[in-house]
Amino acid sequence: MSDVFADLVGQDEAVVELRRAAAAAAAVLRAGAAALVAAGPASAAEPASTPGGVDPSTGMTHAWIFTGPPGSGRSVAARAFAAALQCVHGTGCGECPGCHTTMGGTHADVRMVVPEGLSIGVGEMRALVLRAASTPSGGRWQVVVIEDADRLTEAAGNALLKAIEEPPPRTVFLLCAPSTHPDDISVTIRSRCRVVPLRQPPATAVAEVLVRRDGIAPDVAQWAAAAAQGHVGRARRLARDPEARKRREAVLAVPRRLTGVGAAFDAASALIEAAEAEAEAAVTESDTTERAALETALGAGGTGRGAAGAMRGAAGQLKELEKRQKSRATRAQRDALDRALVDLAGFYRDALTMALRAPVAPVHTDTAALAGAGAQKWDAEGSLRRLEAVLACRAAIEANVKPRIAVEAMMLALWKG
Repeated sequence: MSDVFADLVGQDEAVVELRRAAAAAAAVLRAGAAALVAAGPASAAEPASTPGGVDPSTGMTHAWIFTGPPGSGRSVAARAFAAALQCVHGTGCGECPGCHTTMGGTHADVRMVVPEGLSIGVGEMRALVLRAASTPSGGRWQVVVIEDADRLTEAAGNALLKAIEEPPPRTVFLLCAPSTHPDDISVTIRSRCRVVPLRQPPATAVAEVLVRRDGIAPDVAQWAAAAAQGHVGRARRLARDPEARKRREAVLAVPRRLTGVGAAFDAASALIEAAEAEAEAAVTESDTTERAALETALGAGGTGRGAAGAMRGAAGQLKELEKRQKSRATRAQRDALDRALVDLAGFYRDALTMALRAPVAPVHTDTAALAGAGAQKWDAEGSLRRLEAVLACRAAIEANVKPRIAVEAMMLALWKG
């Protein structure tokens, strides 16, 4: 790895801004160290300059929000910036221990908050804020990276807001959210953060990364990048996972299956069941491992005095674990379903662009003929209505409508046109 920003695809402007901020942060540390030396041993207990006291015009501040569409690299940018802040050179060289441990997820002063369930609760956030107030063990920065900050509950957001309003010495908060809309991040938190907007990377840039980083054949990388609509993670999955390609093919077969009301409901059931199966496969192994580890920690299998009583008293902890696992499974199912809906939206987008004779390449080259036939049958208006039905289904699920109800309504709308 030669540079921590190497995998941030197609975000040149953001990289320039983050490099400038990392250099400013390193300058703050140098200035603070020089001031302590000049002041002598009596001030050794005083902290160095804090991010909250840095002039924003220098490029550094204590709270950041990374926004952009799915696949734009919000969490990649946040992790890379965290590594640059921990870099001994202040550049994100990718070679020093600070860069290596941050990118590897083992740095003692970098905390990654990745919500497994549907939301981030206030208890978790209070504990995180408390830990973030400690002095950096490595002498540089305490960095808190919150992926999917749009999942913060109102109480958790308030707990985070207090920490951002009164930032601890040398603590930096990096939040990732789809946008700065109040539905994604509160206005008060937004007003205290610097925003780094990311864009959807072009397919050519995604393909280049797949070839360079993952050793994928150029033609496969180009197809996967286009089919994933610029989403780096999804493109990598399509290029390397045959099961992912089969699931995509099943989704793209939906339009020709919608021959009546019964077929629409059948297609909805198939889509939901496929998402459930994918989610179950993704979480089953981790669920089993977590439960076994907790039972062992609580004394399961023990033969000593009190072992049986300890397990009887562990029912509450096991129930709490099951609750977390159920929430994680629900999120995994919704994520799997959303990937299918994105693929379906791409199909109807192709039909719309063909109906309008727009000079753009299709998202799904392997179903271009089917999309062209649909464009002739539905015309531009019909294609647009169908695309809007898919997008409305995504919005409904995000608003906590039951997935089966939302998908059935979408399938009927696609059939009726």
